[in-house]
Amino acid sequence: MFEKLNTLGRKREPFLVISDFLASKVEVIKLADLHLHDIEFSIDEDYTFKKHDELFIKEEEDFKAYKEKFDKIIEQIKSGNTYLLNLTAPTKISSALSLKEIYKNANAKYKLRYKDEFVCFSPEKFVGIKDSHIDTYPMKGTIDASITDAKKKILGNTKELAEHTMIVDLLRNDLSMVAQDIRVKMFRFVQRVDAGTKELLQVSSHISGFVGDSWHERVGDIVQKLLPAGSISGTPKKKTLEIIEEVESYERGYFSGIFGVYDGVSFDSGVMIRFVEKTKNGYIYKSGGGITLDSDASLEYNELRDKVYLP
Repeated sequence: MFEKLNTLGRKREPFLVISDFLASKVEVIKLADLHLHDIEFSIDEDYTFKKHDELFIKEEEDFKAYKEKFDKIIEQIKSGNTYLLNLTAPTKISSALSLKEIYKNANAKYKLRYKDEFVCFSPEKFVGIKDSHIDTYPMKGTIDASITDAKKKILGNTKELAEHTMIVDLLRNDLSMVAQDIRVKMFRFVQRVDAGTKELLQVSSHISGFVGDSWHERVGDIVQKLLPAGSISGTPKKKTLEIIEEVESYERGYFSGIFGVYDGVSFDSGVMIRFVEKTKNGYIYKSGGGITLDSDASLEYNELRDKVYLP
């Protein structure tokens, strides 16, 4: 399927690509044929914010079950098998809205509704490619913006600094597989993110590399080599993915995969976090956060819960 992206890139033919977390389910749709599919998407860096009420009700989750998974990861870290792992979990939610209505109400840079199966509304870029350069903006580190001196506290937190540094290093290495002259253009800048009933501060960095003018012809190869996204897996990636499969005990599916759009000139894509899935038993919201040796289980659990919202 990734070879199809190369073929379309050679022809400069616009497309939408959707991949699950493990890149085992990949769908490619020509934009000219999008009207034949029950799929909506939006990529808008400068979207107009629409106010809405809190439209999700979270069911209480079992902290004990989360703590058991957390402890297993800490043991893996102590054994040297991973240094950073993004632990995710499903939260049952209730909402009177359809997936189409959830999609319409969400405020996000990257939005996708896939049939009557799931909706994502993500603030996080996967990669962007334009003018011979590839860029990524890993997001690691979140704090409630209402906390006194929130920006100072998140930037001064040694655990958050270590976690963010590891992800930046991982993505520098990932980009080096597909590009040259890799540079960290900005390290740890803070953005404000609306989180429904509250605002969060999110820490990001900007990494860039040179892919040359012929990247269109290998856009599929580029995307394939970079999957799964480093920010929602961990490091070292291969071993960490094995631990995720063992510990999480549920299927991520399309959650934490990516979707991207090629318009014949540039490619832009988002990581599918902030994710609602429709199941036979109702809606499931999937969320998570990075675990390092210095992580605190209760704080990580609260962060996971804080990410269950409609922006």
